[in-house]
Amino acid sequence: MISDSLPPKGSNTEPCDILLLQVQWLCDNYEGAEGVSLPRCTLYYHYLLHCQEQKLEPVNAASFGKLIRSVFMGLRTRRLGTRGNSKYHYYGLRIKSGSPLLRLMDEQQHMAMRQQPFSQKNRVKPVQKSQGIANGTAGGIGQQQGSTLCDISAQVHQYQQFLEASKTLPDFVEIDLQDRTLPDGILLEHLKAFQTLYREHCEAILDVMVNLQFTLVETLWKSFWRFSQSNDAESLNLHNESEKRLPKSCLVVLCKFEPVLRWTRECDNLLYQTLVEILISDVLRPIPSALTQAIRNFAKSLENWLTGAMMNIPEEMVRIKVVCIGSFSQTLRRYTSLNHLAQAARAVLQNSAQINQMLSDLNRVDFNNVQEQASWVCQCEDRVIQRLEQDFKATLQQQNSLEQWATWLDGVVSQVLKPYEHNPMALPKAAKVFLLNWSFYSSMVIRDLTLRSAASFGSFHLIRLLYDEYMYYLIEHRVAQAKGETPIAVMAEVSLAVLLLCNHSSCPLLAITKNAGLMHFCIDFTFQTLVHLL
Repeated sequence: MISDSLPPKGSNTEPCDILLLQVQWLCDNYEGAEGVSLPRCTLYYHYLLHCQEQKLEPVNAASFGKLIRSVFMGLRTRRLGTRGNSKYHYYGLRIKSGSPLLRLMDEQQHMAMRQQPFSQKNRVKPVQKSQGIANGTAGGIGQQQGSTLCDISAQVHQYQQFLEASKTLPDFVEIDLQDRTLPDGILLEHLKAFQTLYREHCEAILDVMVNLQFTLVETLWKSFWRFSQSNDAESLNLHNESEKRLPKSCLVVLCKFEPVLRWTRECDNLLYQTLVEILISDVLRPIPSALTQAIRNFAKSLENWLTGAMMNIPEEMVRIKVVCIGSFSQTLRRYTSLNHLAQAARAVLQNSAQINQMLSDLNRVDFNNVQEQASWVCQCEDRVIQRLEQDFKATLQQQNSLEQWATWLDGVVSQVLKPYEHNPMALPKAAKVFLLNWSFYSSMVIRDLTLRSAASFGSFHLIRLLYDEYMYYLIEHRVAQAKGETPIAVMAEVSLAVLLLCNHSSCPLLAITKNAGLMHFCIDFTFQTLVHLL
């Protein structure tokens, strides 16, 4: 194990003893060396694993960086890598040749880390054994005590082919003060410190996610927001370095400052969009059920973890963070559901007998009657509906693959939204209207098939669910592209609007940030209401 030389778990140690143990761990596992470097986030990741193993509360990334510099004097920091793929490295530091940390990677990756600039693909550390994703379940870090470092590495080795591990976190913009005066007691250096700390915090989250260490996200949140259940000397000592960099009193004030709130929301949207693209890079590609379930369990736990970690943070910041994490959670659940539907539908589309039965039943549908009933509601042109009907039947008859169906659906969206491609203001509403029309027409066809007791009703129902969800996915991305935002940000807009309506102290929904489940019930209900009122 990594910490064989340290005292056993559960030992009572003073704050100064904890510091000495951390120094000892660094000296036992790392050494100075010229001409080599280690990614800053990799060292912090190793440290988090060590704290998890020893049941210690870790300090945040900035405090850990201070500790490293105090142990390895004269250590330099460099940003290495190609443009868009660079990462901060500690230059002149490497893992000791006899360190147990080397068990986290195979020999090829180990040599690449020691002798070459660290590439994004080396964030994944495969080993020999393969286990299930035990740490994907809901709950805090204490619920993973049975997990070992070997299990963690084995999970990455088993599932790395399904992750987009080379994805990097985009650069964050500077905080725009918009000619606002800084709050009392806040200096420009405090603002800069918050930006730097938050960037390091997001990079740490990205790296633990790439390594499928889902529950470590809660630990990172608690560390950054300086969560502690008591005010004893030990808890205060854990955040001592953070206090030197940015006192918590200043952090609390900044959490009420509008430019900081706006900047934090933008950064979170970039982070969570990147994480979605890492975990589910292709919604149609088959994903192992164990990985899918781990992602869903992780998504369900996020809001409780976050609100718990931000217990003593101003409500203004909590609202922003909850909206962003809620959008991230909903996106993960929708995309995993879409992926599940895609795999079920793939079996139907590959069955010639089922396809022939579907085509036979579809030819019996009275599309003229469907159009007459739907035209009063949707007001779509007859020729457009007829063309879609003919294209759908032709594509079904050709027994196309799921990917070919996806291409056809994408072409339908492109054709419908083409008149608005140079009008980003009108495109979002046109896209939502099309989505409602598509859903209404498909429900009318399903209704007709039901009344006729079609033998292929089950297959049509499955295909309809998939195509509706995939259409939603396509529209979501087209609207985001037109608005120059991430899909996560677009999905968070309605949630944010609901929270802004509740910003007045007399509003009974103000307490929704204290109950994440209630908040998203209100948001989902409001979103559905707004959509149907378009």
